[in-house]
Amino acid sequence: MLQRAPKDHDYWSVDSAPAKLTRPLSVWAAPSLLLIFTAVAAALLAVVNAEPLAAMFPNGDVVFSPYLGVHSIPLRIFIVSFFVAFSAVVGAGAPQRLRFFLEVTLYYVVVCAAFDLINIMAYRLTGFVYSIHVVEILSGLFGFYVFSIRLLDQGTMPRRAAFAPFSPRFKAIAFVLIVLAVGAGIAVSLWIDTLDLPLVGDLRSVALLGGTGPGVFLFLPVLFFLLYVLGTIRALLRRKPGYCPPVTVIIPAHNEAHILPRTLAALERASAQYGGEVHVLVLDNCSTDGTAHTAARAFAEMPHLRGQVVDVPIPGKSNALNSGIARTTTEIVIRIDADTQVSPASVRRAVRHFWRGDVGVVGGLPIAPGTGKFDRARNLETLLKHGYYQVAYGAVDAIVGVPGMLAIYRTQAVRDAGGFTGGMNGEDTDMSLRIGEMGFRVVGDPTVTYVSEVPASWKHLREQRMRWFRSVYHVSSRNRDYLDGWMPSVRGKIILPFMLLNSGRRAMTVPLVIFGVLYYFARFNPQSPLTIQAVIAVVLGAPALMAAFAALANGRIGALVGLPEYIAFRLVRSYLTLESVLSIAFGQTAPREAPLMLPPPAVTQDKMQPTS
Repeated sequence: MLQRAPKDHDYWSVDSAPAKLTRPLSVWAAPSLLLIFTAVAAALLAVVNAEPLAAMFPNGDVVFSPYLGVHSIPLRIFIVSFFVAFSAVVGAGAPQRLRFFLEVTLYYVVVCAAFDLINIMAYRLTGFVYSIHVVEILSGLFGFYVFSIRLLDQGTMPRRAAFAPFSPRFKAIAFVLIVLAVGAGIAVSLWIDTLDLPLVGDLRSVALLGGTGPGVFLFLPVLFFLLYVLGTIRALLRRKPGYCPPVTVIIPAHNEAHILPRTLAALERASAQYGGEVHVLVLDNCSTDGTAHTAARAFAEMPHLRGQVVDVPIPGKSNALNSGIARTTTEIVIRIDADTQVSPASVRRAVRHFWRGDVGVVGGLPIAPGTGKFDRARNLETLLKHGYYQVAYGAVDAIVGVPGMLAIYRTQAVRDAGGFTGGMNGEDTDMSLRIGEMGFRVVGDPTVTYVSEVPASWKHLREQRMRWFRSVYHVSSRNRDYLDGWMPSVRGKIILPFMLLNSGRRAMTVPLVIFGVLYYFARFNPQSPLTIQAVIAVVLGAPALMAAFAALANGRIGALVGLPEYIAFRLVRSYLTLESVLSIAFGQTAPREAPLMLPPPAVTQDKMQPTS
């Protein structure tokens, strides 16, 4: 069982909130935004649903063309209300706030007007009109995306990388597979939508479906299920059980004396099962708690590890990691965090993928210790993300991020990608993204399990999640060439935009709940089919079903007991996403960074002696 850190352990480091990219955030910033949002949304709803505007907008939303049906919720008013509230609270000067509001709102209005104009022209020419459900959904999705893109442009972000490594290998087949999977997902969803199944009505009645209809609801689950099956088959066919070359494990450590012995003990057990040499470098990064002495003493008691402690005097995880890469003399390098305890079979199962020369990165499935208040929710979160979605993305060579808690790399690929970058959040995602774009496969293998510490306090959880959620923007900014460059990249043209859209959606989830409740109880539009079940379904229903399915698919039935906690945790996570975007500083970002200078690789040695 994982030994937790002492209650007074300080989790803050130079990597928590990179200087210049973030600002100190008051705990009252997000509540202030929610109050302003509620007031603005109520005012806009009242105005649009009162005469004379009610006659101009019979749907209760700012829609300028005729559409079929009645929408559940006026998403255009919701999006604009959020833009107003965010611009009022975000940590920037008045001119920057006004510029952000005008720019993001103008982009949004122009695209929504284009939707309406196309619909008017289609109606005049053919008599055909869209369903307002479709238009509202598209308006909402674009609102999420344009918010993230404008934040990426106006927020203070990491500079673009000096170079963006790219190879077309595997890219064409990935696009083809995505198109086929999307087509199949649409076909299955439309077919189910035509069926009058009692089950669909039952699910809607208990708030597991609602608002958008079963066809729309089922599209993404069907799509990811098809990709998950394909990804599982590909992973099974591509691994070779007997492959166990020498490997090096690098462990960046800053004040980790309380947990490092258990981490190394777990690595010792994994090494005993591995069958090949395991070299370990503990990268002591400015520790003041005796981390180096603790590691050296632990190495002396572990016969299967060939360990060494390396002093890294410059603070920052990237500096420690690059120092470890420079000293690595094996073809495969394993990066683990100092609080990660690998399972006995993890090293063997992870390295077996590298017998194929096209594999560049392998990641696994983190498991919570099981003794903390967030652990059961975290287990379902990782089962869904790493045990299900990562496998699905792997089917089309589209995995972006492999967490640095445990990541296995081809050493030369790390060097060719420029090494680990510093001064930003998400250096692990940045590395796996760039290696994948170099033409290597990135593999997610949920049989590679490891226990990683889950925050036990609100303070630690807030620090961790704000850091994680900012990383989407930091990684996208540094690798902007994949987003707007010429490269036909699945990650850059599909997955990164989806991640940015999803980050905007998650930041707006709590305001959306408030908006739905306000719209329902105030009865601004009596003709609206909105029900409390629909509001609950959007926030809770789909995630609950997907998390349950991911647990069953990975054979972890016991994880289902944490489902209620997971649903509540998702709302907490959404609130922290809102805080994370509010913590982004505003300012001018230079267009390019200087090339990273890695230390020269170490000379190959026959032995690695424990040193302190």
